Amino acid sequence: MAPRKLAAGNWKMNGDLAALDQIDALARDHAAPGCDVLICPPAVLIHPMAARVSGLADTIAVGGQDCHAAASGAHTGDISAVQLKDAGASHVILGHSERRTDHGETDAEVTAKAAAAHRAGLVAIICVGESEAQRDAGETLDVIAAQLAGSIPEGATARNTVIAYEPIWAIGTGRTPTNDQIAEVHQLMRDRLTARFADGDQMSLLYGGSVKPGNAAEIFAIAHVNGALVGGASLKASDFGPIVSALGAA
Repeated sequence: MAPRKLAAGNWKMNGDLAALDQIDALARDHAAPGCDVLICPPAVLIHPMAARVSGLADTIAVGGQDCHAAASGAHTGDISAVQLKDAGASHVILGHSERRTDHGETDAEVTAKAAAAHRAGLVAIICVGESEAQRDAGETLDVIAAQLAGSIPEGATARNTVIAYEPIWAIGTGRTPTNDQIAEVHQLMRDRLTARFADGDQMSLLYGGSVKPGNAAEIFAIAHVNGALVGGASLKASDFGPIVSALGAA
């Protein structure tokens, strides 16, 4: 069985209630997209977005952008995987480079969060990626291999885990790795996951980093690229829709 195709949008700290109209437009203009579609808005929008998509015949799923490793407790400002699930989320992004960089998240913390997500019944989208300095030093594959080994809990399966490769230097910069560079990393990820997990050959592997309507089809044609984790281009249906369509046709 081939890995499921997933177009995931990460709204980051953007959007408001009025922005939920974009979900209606996406569902209307890109019905039966041929792939799974997920939007991860800020936490305050998860419940209203989940309510908005509830009548869309499972066309669009909703996810969170982070969760705490604990199910509850004295953690002011944090949100648990259990709470995300209760609010209507089905997925959660973990270990994004902005969390690793801005909040000092370690591989061990990402693993703990992913395990919590699994316990709550969420799909964990675990992010890995190298910095520009690491790329220039020829350390990319070593960095990705280490992050894979340290950020994925033992209970991971193709049903509860997705891996997203996001080279840090390509996020929001307009720069994109060459097809060969993307293929090299995705092949490494597939090899490592297959060696470690019984169904590692079926885990979905996403590429993220300046994915746009103009380059989506070319990226989705690369071996072991099963979808995308899209940032800014997911905020408007007019931008995200063509990416969804390109993945559905891949």
